Amino acid sequence: MCGRMAITLPHEAMAQVFGAVPANDLPEVPDYNVCPTVNVHTVVSAEGGRLLRPMRWGLLPPWYKTPTDGPLLINARAETIVEKPAFRTAAKERRCIVPASGFYEWTKDAAGTRYPWYITRSDGRPLAFAAIWQVWDRGDSQLTTVAIVTTAANDSMSRIHHRMPVVLEEADWPLWLGEAGHGAAVLMRAAPEEALVFHRVGREVNSNRARGAGLIAPVEV
Repeated sequence: MCGRMAITLPHEAMAQVFGAVPANDLPEVPDYNVCPTVNVHTVVSAEGGRLLRPMRWGLLPPWYKTPTDGPLLINARAETIVEKPAFRTAAKERRCIVPASGFYEWTKDAAGTRYPWYITRSDGRPLAFAAIWQVWDRGDSQLTTVAIVTTAANDSMSRIHHRMPVVLEEADWPLWLGEAGHGAAVLMRAAPEEALVFHRVGREVNSNRARGAGLIAPVEV
């Protein structure tokens, strides 16, 4: 699962990391509480090279009459992505990368209280989430939308949640983006145990209105 994230890298640095040309209408950064339905940064491969461009987080299938006509598809399960009508064409033809600094997951205690955790790469580099995209076109209303691919959590992440986003290594970016031929399905797997680290953060982030760098600060467990 990936339902909330932080994006803090400046646009120029993000473009340099991914070798992409940045669009002029990218979302403002830093943002320590990125929620579904807002625009997020994505990296796509185009004829002239990679582009860093915004897309709405929450994929809209072509048959949705309005953006709220069905479930909010912020994630696509790797195990069934090529079977689901909402995802299968995009998985084959429209793959992209969603850069992030980190993402949040929650655990619950016996009373049902939700406690947030912040997850990042152990080497300090940006996360590169495997994702798919879709243009939703209703004539006078057009949105380019994206969903993050998830898979079963590795052993360490399973302490927090049973699902996790597919995290791509730099060497795998060309294959996922379709620049290195076919076979991207092999990339839809859990990250190695040592790739990610996590720590508890304050419950302020439970609100989608919370803002500021303090949201990712560690708290004692």
